[in-house]
Amino acid sequence: MSTLKEIAKELDVSVSTISRVVNNREYVHPKTRKKVREGIEKFNYVPNQVARSLKKMATKTIGILVPDISENFFSQIIKGIDDILGEHKYSIILADSNESAKKEEKYLKLLYQNRIDALVLATVASEYSAIDLYFENNIPVIFIDNIPHIERDIDCVILNNSKASVIAINHLIANGNKRIAIITGNPKETTGLERLEGYKKALQQNRIPIDRDLIKFGNYKENTGYSCAKELLSNIDKHPFTALYVGSEKMTYGAIKAIQEHGLKIPEDISIVGFDVHDKSGLINPGITTIRQPEKSIGNIVADLIVKRIYEKKQQRKQNKKSVLKASVLRQRIVLEPILEIRDTSK
Repeated sequence: MSTLKEIAKELDVSVSTISRVVNNREYVHPKTRKKVREGIEKFNYVPNQVARSLKKMATKTIGILVPDISENFFSQIIKGIDDILGEHKYSIILADSNESAKKEEKYLKLLYQNRIDALVLATVASEYSAIDLYFENNIPVIFIDNIPHIERDIDCVILNNSKASVIAINHLIANGNKRIAIITGNPKETTGLERLEGYKKALQQNRIPIDRDLIKFGNYKENTGYSCAKELLSNIDKHPFTALYVGSEKMTYGAIKAIQEHGLKIPEDISIVGFDVHDKSGLINPGITTIRQPEKSIGNIVADLIVKRIYEKKQQRKQNKKSVLKASVLRQRIVLEPILEIRDTSK
């Protein structure tokens, strides 16, 4: 990432001119302003707003970037993080990418500008540029839910998604189902891929053929759960199924709606196992059998890891070490076990 001085030299303007453009000040000719903005974008310059007044101080803020804050899964994790970090006097800045890689990139830059002390990221992107800002500047990053495809050792706290699917499918098989459909997430993301792999593994272990027409991919939103289930139901005569495994809470609701509209009963006609379905009130009828993640534990573990990484960083500074983590510091991949909650939608 280029500095202001380097950009100024390249554009043949003064540092103060670039500073006025960055801060949207007056007294810059429109042509010069345009040239500077294009230069800033070209060199991927990100102004560190907070650092102007806090060059050597921690901000005591942690950034959390998730794809859908309305998901109970993420809200529970955030609560678990806040419970621990609050004890250490840290505040949280929360951002929602809405399953958009473009928005995620924008918020990564924005959180960096605000000089957060650490980042918790549930990524939806397959390629990165902005995340490098954190690694290059020794800002701890903890990944949850989905692991990015980057050639770095990373800290992550995740679920054993493959095992979760094996548990769900074995439960349906034990209840007499041999034709089981699945609606899962994007297979280019580790979460969707691992849940699909677990589904296939369970079928193979039980010597049940895999019917690729019973595999559908959604984006974790209710509308894709609905549309994927409609596709399965429209083809049910050629590719019958008696059970459906759905890889997210919202997609589960969409799938149930489609099944009910089709005139079928749950679980009499089709059994269902969802994922991350929450029903503390017990008002959902029928009660949905679901795979659950230990969300609060995930949040607590993430928070403890953040505190640990920030402490290590402070110790390095005290020892006048370089501003990069020592190679001897091992990143942690923490994998937690899934939970099957059996209710009324499976038989």
